[in-house]
Amino acid sequence: MKVPASKTQENLNKEVKSAYFDLPALDVSIAFPQATPASIFPPCASDYYQFDDLLTPEEQAVRNKVRECMEKEVAPIMAKYWEKAEFPFEVIPKLGALRVAGGSIKGYGCPNLSITANAIATAELARVDASCSTFILVHSSLAMLTIALCGSEAQKQKYLPSLAELKTVACWALTEPDYGSDASALRTTARKIDLQTSDNQVEGGWVLDGQKRWIGNSTFADVLVVFARNPATNQINGFILKKNAPGLQATKIDNKIGLRIVQNGDILMKNVFVPDEDKLPGVGSFQDTNKVLAVSRVMVAWQPIGISMGVYDMCHRYLKERKQFGAPLAAFQINQQKLVRMLGNIQAMILVGWRLCKLYESGKMTPGHASMGKSWISLKARETVSLGRELLGGNGILADFLVAKAFCDLEPIFTYEGTYDINTLVTGREITGIPSFKPAASRSRM
Repeated sequence: MKVPASKTQENLNKEVKSAYFDLPALDVSIAFPQATPASIFPPCASDYYQFDDLLTPEEQAVRNKVRECMEKEVAPIMAKYWEKAEFPFEVIPKLGALRVAGGSIKGYGCPNLSITANAIATAELARVDASCSTFILVHSSLAMLTIALCGSEAQKQKYLPSLAELKTVACWALTEPDYGSDASALRTTARKIDLQTSDNQVEGGWVLDGQKRWIGNSTFADVLVVFARNPATNQINGFILKKNAPGLQATKIDNKIGLRIVQNGDILMKNVFVPDEDKLPGVGSFQDTNKVLAVSRVMVAWQPIGISMGVYDMCHRYLKERKQFGAPLAAFQINQQKLVRMLGNIQAMILVGWRLCKLYESGKMTPGHASMGKSWISLKARETVSLGRELLGGNGILADFLVAKAFCDLEPIFTYEGTYDINTLVTGREITGIPSFKPAASRSRM
């Protein structure tokens, strides 16, 4: 039996080792001087088919201001926060100053962007950091949009102006531990009750009980948009909860391999009282969530576009800087071929995403359109970032050179807002008229 060293001996060993083993890592620019890290973000080189020509001057202006902010303010710090799985609260005022939160919402201090401008902003955020893009998407295209589409006039005036400036932050809680793709079967309940106050006034409201999972922004959100089942009607209703409400608890989900900056949480609700004034009048069934998901699914489709753009831009610069066998990597035929495959994917992804926006703006977009766009774009993005990871060799596993981080960040996006498979089934149902979400055996028993 080995006798453990005393505490003093452990400390001595640690001191001896620290002179060699515990030195801080070299700055990547010193450790690997041959290529520029992503903290100095590469210029955009992925608009090969001159997509900018399809944008209005206003949409181009949105792209330019978001790109400038992300490259200047977020790129230098993103790897550090991603490694620690912490959120960079210092960037919230800078993102708020962009005036893109609230997207296409009109009034209440919101920017009233076109759907295309909103999508462009989403892509530019994701090009530098997918987590910042997800933070804004959850806050804006899910929570804020739900209040805008399903809230009362009083709720819109109360909540939207502050959310639009990012003075307050919101989250959107639909998914539960047992119900992800099958979200309409959620179990969280909302029971109607009346409370008598100390001055004998009767206040109407609701008591929420249940659990939510994978809720982005939930650990620090000021406002929580929560969906729950009304046992009296068996329908889904929506509610606005405030942070620190008695009985409400949000805890961070650890050990994620992607979108590490996003603070996904588990939400527990035990007898959480919500006054009548914070029930969303426009949510009377699960179908009402589709008004929100139709927009958010378009925005999510633009996240893989932005991620792929950033990966291509990084690879384009890296291959011209990094030399092997006496020549830059860009001089080798197989590397050029991979770059062109990546570039071709991005052109096709952009055009599908742009067409989705135009279909929505003209009122012609269907759920099948949105689902196929999100699923197909995510699939092509997976191929694109995988090629980028190959091109960077060993540095393809370092967050310092973006590609490894983007490779991991794309995985949760491939899954959320409908997995690839579920989204294909939404489109399949639309083109065949036959739903296939449940196994045939379970359908026959119903």
